[in-house]
Amino acid sequence: MREREVEFDLIEYLKDPIDRATFIQILRAIPNSPGELVRKDKRFKELGLDPDDYLTEDAVIALLIEHPALMERPVVLRGARGVIARPSENILTLLN
Repeated sequence: MREREVEFDLIEYLKDPIDRATFIQILRAIPNSPGELVRKDKRFKELGLDPDDYLTEDAVIALLIEHPALMERPVVLRGARGVIARPSENILTLLN
């Protein structure tokens, strides 16, 4: 975004947690299924979580409110559209 000189707001969600309404906005903006917003990384496994338990919007939101570090990132929103920007090329769909 900086390379294309696109202005943006950076939200440091670990310092300023995201609320339920914002998670709903994110989930409705991205084309992915709700479960794709959850990182299934080492921490996810350490918590003994099962990916099949986090497929619905409500389950994903509850998990990410409790464990915000499990949110797949970065997420980029532009208007009513958004993407999980991993890989970073996904951002291009919002800029074109």
